[in-house]
Amino acid sequence: MALSALPLADAELAFDPHWLGVDEADALFIALREQVAWEVHRIRLFGREVDSPRLSCWIGDPEASYRYSGVRFEPRPWPDALRPVRLRLVQALGQGFNSVLANLYRDGRDAMGWHSDAEPELGAQPVIASISLGAARRFAFRHRQQPERRLSLELPHGSLLVMAGDTQRFYRHCLPRTVKPVGERINLTFRRILPG
Repeated sequence: MALSALPLADAELAFDPHWLGVDEADALFIALREQVAWEVHRIRLFGREVDSPRLSCWIGDPEASYRYSGVRFEPRPWPDALRPVRLRLVQALGQGFNSVLANLYRDGRDAMGWHSDAEPELGAQPVIASISLGAARRFAFRHRQQPERRLSLELPHGSLLVMAGDTQRFYRHCLPRTVKPVGERINLTFRRILPG
C-alpha cells in the first residue's frame, strides 16, 4: 500500500497504515526499546516545569539542537536501527531529515497534549514524518480557529503519517490518554532542523 491523502481542509496529510511490514515493525520496536536512551523530559507547562507524561529521546545529526517548551535539547547519536529507516524516508519523501523525536508511551496513561510542531527551527511549512510502532493509539487533529474542523484516526503498528504544508499553522494535534488497556507504543517523528 502507498501513502494516501487524508481529507482535512487547510492541512496536507498523507497516511499509509502498513508502511512497514509486521516483521520489520516488530524488529524495529524491539531494537529501539533496547538501543534508545529513554528519559523523562522536563517541560514547561503553564509557567512551571513538569515531567512529560511519556519517555523520550531527541536524536539527530550534531547540528540538530532543538528548543521545545523552554528547554534546549542536544541530539543523541543515531542508533543503528534508525539509520535504514531514515534513509528509506528520505528516499520516499525527498526530505533531508536530520533528526527524530522518539517517544515511548508505556500504557494508556502516557499521552501527548494538544500542540503544533511550529518551532522556528522547523521553518514555515515543515514536513514531519511520524512512524508508529507497537500498540495502536488514537491521534487527533483540531483546527485552531474552527474547532469543529477535526479529524481522528487510529495509528497502527508500522504506520506512517506525514504532516506537511500548512498543517502546523492551522492545526493542533494530540495523542489522548485512554482508560482502555493498551501495550507500549513507540512513535518516531522525523524532522528537518534548519541551520541558524
